[in-house]
Amino acid sequence: MTELAKFGSLRGKRVFVTGGGTGIGESIVESYAQQGAHVAFVDIAQEASLGLVERIKAAGHPAPRYRYCDITDIPALQKTIADLAAEMGDFDILVNNAANDQRHKPEEVTLEYWNDRIAINQRPMFFTCQSVLAGMKKKGGGSIINISSMSWHAKNGGYPVYGTTKAAVIGLTRCLARDFGPYGIRVNTVTPGWVMTQRQIDLWVDDAAEIEIKKAQCLPGKLMPEHVASMILFLGADDSAMCTGQEFIVDAGWV
Repeated sequence: MTELAKFGSLRGKRVFVTGGGTGIGESIVESYAQQGAHVAFVDIAQEASLGLVERIKAAGHPAPRYRYCDITDIPALQKTIADLAAEMGDFDILVNNAANDQRHKPEEVTLEYWNDRIAINQRPMFFTCQSVLAGMKKKGGGSIINISSMSWHAKNGGYPVYGTTKAAVIGLTRCLARDFGPYGIRVNTVTPGWVMTQRQIDLWVDDAAEIEIKKAQCLPGKLMPEHVASMILFLGADDSAMCTGQEFIVDAGWV
């Protein structure tokens, strides 16, 4: 079994993750806990989230704090972050992971649907950054990791609103890196490829998809949530001390 890196600087750090109950988010929460970090996360998948907390606790790692929160409700999201920071201490690391990549046809997108997708995939990302800023300034630094998607790089069809929101992540990251940099706060983007979460397997990974993956990836094998989490650990740790405003693509060479 491959022995992966241990980041000593992550031990005891306070980490906040959106969408941490399943998929890539689940792996992020678990990976930070395994490093000895104190993790808090929000998700609407309550049963899965509570199960994750118990599993991490049973493994002997610091038990994450989970709160049910609909991230489209910005006041509720910001209050949740503030309450958890008051309980745990100000956050050192923020991971903006939550998203929904529901498929849709351009001609069927209504204004209501557009606004709903923005409310899930784009709007919360700014307001979580805003929420952790004061605490990170007091601490003299921090790390923010925003999750994009290779979908827009690859010119994928079938979800133009999702692609728009994920392209916007790069702009947010680069601008906030400049605004937050004077306070020692690093802001970076991690861009996953086609990650084999259970949702992807259940909904979209059929025989045709398997052929496309083999053709498009430079590296053989499946891209798994833990591959993405490894990059996110690095960007949270002091090992990436002078990395900011950048996009780190983890896609097995697809784009």
